[in-house]
Amino acid sequence: MTPPRTPQIPVVVLAGFLGSGKTTLLNHLLRNRAGTRIGVIVNDFGAIEIDAMTVSGQVGSTVSLGNGCLCCAVDASELDSFLETLTRPSARLDVIVIEASGLAEPQELVRMLLASDDPHILYGGLVEVVDAAEFDATRERHPELDRHLAVADLVVLNKTDRVGEDERERLRATVTELSGPAAVISAVHGRIDPELLFDPALRPDDGEMAGQLSFEDLLREEGCEEHEGCDGHGHGGEGHEGHLHAAYESVEFTSDVPLDPRRFMAFLDSRPEGLYRIKGFVDFGAGDRDNAYALHAVGRFLRFVPRPWAHGEQRLTQLVMIGAGIDAAALRAGLAACRSQERTPGEPVGDPAAVERAMWGVLRYVPRVGEEDAEDVPEERGGPREADAEA
Repeated sequence: MTPPRTPQIPVVVLAGFLGSGKTTLLNHLLRNRAGTRIGVIVNDFGAIEIDAMTVSGQVGSTVSLGNGCLCCAVDASELDSFLETLTRPSARLDVIVIEASGLAEPQELVRMLLASDDPHILYGGLVEVVDAAEFDATRERHPELDRHLAVADLVVLNKTDRVGEDERERLRATVTELSGPAAVISAVHGRIDPELLFDPALRPDDGEMAGQLSFEDLLREEGCEEHEGCDGHGHGGEGHEGHLHAAYESVEFTSDVPLDPRRFMAFLDSRPEGLYRIKGFVDFGAGDRDNAYALHAVGRFLRFVPRPWAHGEQRLTQLVMIGAGIDAAALRAGLAACRSQERTPGEPVGDPAAVERAMWGVLRYVPRVGEEDAEDVPEERGGPREADAEA
């Protein structure tokens, strides 16, 4: 039986040691939100500046930032209650960002989110901000940084303008080694494209779910005033090199042939390093002729949500993959090999029992109605990452 769809708001954890640039990055997201309504939860409150407004020291309060966004200052014990406040329909938020204390253990926040009973939230990934100029000193002072990087889904190597090219390459290689399959992107002044973390201007309960595929004009030509080499009305003749979206790649895949569930789960289990987000819809054909499966993957967190095909709707698999240093051709080839007509020799075609068994791997990641989502607990391979595996 298909579970009812409950609108869910992604919750992104923003972590990093003191001085790494978390608040600068958060301010950048708020200023470049493209109409998205952001809820901010700040642990160990600092200063969030937006529209010349400074909110500081107001622990235990919810403050309007004057642009449709809200900010809450909390300690860890208040997290659940403020998540409940921010996910109320009246708040009309699209995404929630938790800025962790500079001395916080980010995996604890991730564990709290995954264990939450709030049906309105969805884990949106752990983003670790690293100060390139102070990386070695920070690592010596806080050896736990290695552990934090190991559980991150996305690493932002910030302040790269303060180190030389050779040093940047050395740092990137070190961070990539420590963070494993996580995507690693470089930034200056915390400027990353918001579309890495959330879909701008998207209400989770408005319109057709297919709208989630857009990433809202991913390589948009307009509104680039903050991008180097841009005149605010295009690219100013400088190409894409200075643009925020140049730090990552987006790969789209569409198929009018259903995907084989067993092959597709094998593809997800072996997805390459640097692939940060996968989002879209999957047609499993004979595996479930009644439903399309919405897919949400961040890092190694994975969830499927079935929803009925609309009358007359074209049955397609439509996916968007986003990450850094990914091989677009290899990803598309891997997905093409998942099409259901490409079967292993000797595999029975149309055998109902075989089809049902093939769907078991998918159904592991479908939330149960009225129950805690046991399969949201991260795993080392295949499913979501074990948030405290290195603890």
